Amino acid sequence: MKVPLILEIKGNSLDDGPGIRSVVFYKGCPLSCVWCHNPESKKAIAEISFDAKVCINCGTCRDACPEEALSRDNRFYIDRSKCTLCFLCADACPSGALDRVGKTMSVDDILKKILPDKPFYKTSGGGVTLSGGEPALYMEFTSQLLKALKQHNIGTLLETCGYFDLDKFMDMLYPYLDTIYFDIKIIDTITHKKYCGHHNEKILDNFKQISSAARHDGKKLLPRTPLIPDITDTEVNIREIAAFLKSLDIAEAALLAYNPLWHEKSDKVGVEDPYKNSKAMTSFPENTIFERCRDIFAEAGISS
Repeated sequence: MKVPLILEIKGNSLDDGPGIRSVVFYKGCPLSCVWCHNPESKKAIAEISFDAKVCINCGTCRDACPEEALSRDNRFYIDRSKCTLCFLCADACPSGALDRVGKTMSVDDILKKILPDKPFYKTSGGGVTLSGGEPALYMEFTSQLLKALKQHNIGTLLETCGYFDLDKFMDMLYPYLDTIYFDIKIIDTITHKKYCGHHNEKILDNFKQISSAARHDGKKLLPRTPLIPDITDTEVNIREIAAFLKSLDIAEAALLAYNPLWHEKSDKVGVEDPYKNSKAMTSFPENTIFERCRDIFAEAGISS
């Protein structure tokens, strides 16, 4: 069984589904969206992060590194061509500026972390959200986790990019999900590959099939579109998404306002950021853009 690394388990969340929730963030995603709000979740392997704002420049990490991979002269402090991910520097760091990104957790480990919050799920109509990264990248593990959650009568929600094997999804994950948040980012397949790393035919077909099943089974399926400046929030793309959803009789969707704070996360894991000097991509957009996109959806009979 392919076991994922877990980035974190965030408790008391009010932003990832109904009620009070715990969110399990997986590491690893089949897409590579240029604006990814969790760039540390892209790679399925463990990484090391460096937070310059927390560093006290004591030199303890540099003394601990056997590869001499740490220096203030390095672009992101860590020379990742030398780093062997031994994490001796992170273990030695007194300020927490260096940290391991991604750790192995079993289903039981995750349950021990979230079960104490079960009373909050029950009273608020909440539950557990699986996010990422992409939980569907690890079908067997995620299936086991979902089954365990249902055995404890905990509501389940999956946040997905939609790029997965549909047959396995329907067999291993779908039966144990109450709610699915499904990203529809870009309709044009060439543009989707340019900005997300893959064509989107599989994603759109998966959505069509799941929307039909969810309607029959009474499950909640919510398509979501992140509004990325000049990429996904263009009038052409929003109208094409609205038309696609309308063709499937989808009456509700979510528009996700752009948050530019992901740039700092990219620096921490040593990822070159081509948009770091872009005013549009580093600023919070005007609310009029969000309202324009909402109006387009409303014209198609879709609430957002």
